[in-house]
Amino acid sequence: MTIKKATFAGGCFWCMVKPFDQWDGVHSVISGYTGGHVENPSYEEVKQGNTGHLEAVEITYDPQIISYETMLDLFWKQIDPTDDGGQFADRGDQYRTAIFYQDEEQKNLAEASKQELAASGKFSKPIVTQVIPAEVFYSAEDYHQDFYKKNKKEYEEDRAESGRDEFIDTVWK
Repeated sequence: MTIKKATFAGGCFWCMVKPFDQWDGVHSVISGYTGGHVENPSYEEVKQGNTGHLEAVEITYDPQIISYETMLDLFWKQIDPTDDGGQFADRGDQYRTAIFYQDEEQKNLAEASKQELAASGKFSKPIVTQVIPAEVFYSAEDYHQDFYKKNKKEYEEDRAESGRDEFIDTVWK
């Protein structure tokens, strides 16, 4: 069995776990931080916006069951790819969107999907989500892992207040 990794930053990592966690072939979805200059950052450090890290999820998956292309499609449908100031209610560089590719194949597929989305006419503004090389991924603290399962009410309230679901419903129907 071949296991691969995919890393996506889509704003608040709590909101990025559940959409991937529900698919066959996905072995784990870990909340964490990547792309910055501080080693082993804490949530409080990343939240302040000084570490250069983005909140992200690292997904381990079986590409024979779920393709990277399927995950890219799922990723785009969770975010506003035209917002460079964060995502929905979460503002700041640490909440920007990015695809962190693990190899040249992922890079090519990510770039192609980004170009396809840009050409689709779905958005009137440019797609600003970056496609960049994967860096060291630091797992977030335990209380952030599987947050939607462990803190169902808080997760649902936070998600409802963020504006994410309304955006997804409006843009992706």
